[in-house]
Amino acid sequence: MKFFTILSLDSRKLLRQDFNQVYDTSDQSNKINRITARVSDWSEGGPFHRLSTRSEKFFSHIDHNSEENAENGYQREAFILTPRLNNLNVDSLVRKIQSVKSVVLTTHKQCDGDGLGAMLGLFHALRKSGQKVRVLAVDKVPTKYAFLEPDRYLEVYADNHLPLDKTELALIFDTNDRRLVEPLYKELEAKCKEILFVDHHPVLNKGPEPTPGSFIDTRAASSGEISYFIVKGLGVRLDEKIARCLYTSIAFDTQLFRYVKSSPTSHLICADLLEYERNPEEIHQYLFSTHSVGKVAFLSKMLAKIEFFGNARLAVLKLASQDLIDHDLEMDDSRDIIDMIMNINSLQAAALFREESSGVYKLSLRSKGKIEILGVAEGFQGGGHLYAAGALLMGQYEDLKIEVVDQILHRLALPAPSKSRS
Repeated sequence: MKFFTILSLDSRKLLRQDFNQVYDTSDQSNKINRITARVSDWSEGGPFHRLSTRSEKFFSHIDHNSEENAENGYQREAFILTPRLNNLNVDSLVRKIQSVKSVVLTTHKQCDGDGLGAMLGLFHALRKSGQKVRVLAVDKVPTKYAFLEPDRYLEVYADNHLPLDKTELALIFDTNDRRLVEPLYKELEAKCKEILFVDHHPVLNKGPEPTPGSFIDTRAASSGEISYFIVKGLGVRLDEKIARCLYTSIAFDTQLFRYVKSSPTSHLICADLLEYERNPEEIHQYLFSTHSVGKVAFLSKMLAKIEFFGNARLAVLKLASQDLIDHDLEMDDSRDIIDMIMNINSLQAAALFREESSGVYKLSLRSKGKIEILGVAEGFQGGGHLYAAGALLMGQYEDLKIEVVDQILHRLALPAPSKSRS
């Protein structure tokens, strides 16, 4: 069997055209010979991937044992050339999980699709392998994730839950900041022999240190990608439940593959998951297309309140908790607003102040990439990614707004608000 290098885009198109000719013609042996000859001209060694189960079905009608096909060098275990999957080295984490008999899984408060999908995917895998595993959410899971059946599998720490037993290992997904897991974190410290963070966010310069042995890799576009490699490392065969959870995690945090960190890894993992998850469109709809009439009215009201600074390079919006109550919405329903704001073509950055209680605001920051805004969040003891971050602020809104706007405009090399307000 020949080994081949990754093909250029034009070469892959040519190869695909020849494969299509194989499907459409009765004279298959000649076409197979042409493919073999052309591919052999392109290559000598390199990364490759085995044909997926679905792709192999296209070739199942060919007589692989015929002398003619054997002479042409065609084998059923053919290899198709694709971008290489950037494997994350989770070996130490896999060995740790394999060495214990009890595991607790959780994620940050106000959980989102990434942390929830990553921990539920691993939960199903561990339970499938016979591991004693329990999954907890710090607070209520947003109703939009009901399709993952969280009520069936996890407990909510803020509600009535069974006491936490002595446990050998706790894994915390999608954060490396223990403050975002309180008050559950204190009980984990008391009941768990070891606590590890499993995350893809940068470690905070001004925050608490992650626990020793934690797995943090900022190359991953989502925590679900890390969870996928853990499942693979454990040798657990994927199934529909695992795949649905992990696909949800990746689709949510990449915003349907808009933010994949210049890597094919997210797409390649999901291609594997879609061998088991047969209805990804349904997941997309649950994640991004579930607006009620009340939510549309809420979004309309909020978008009309946007303030622009720096010649419309920066947008700022304040969201009061009463606005959510008036439209019968959950806190999670406010997540869409800042992403909608970022669709404005002139913008480089946006800041959303969401009122948690009187004088307390959850700050969400976004950047299109011209400037990093993680440093702004860290200045308020927050964290996140270079271009998507947040923090919890306390004080008078107008004072907080001016401070945030000043910092962002400074990064954009634009004048102070008093001189630039549009």
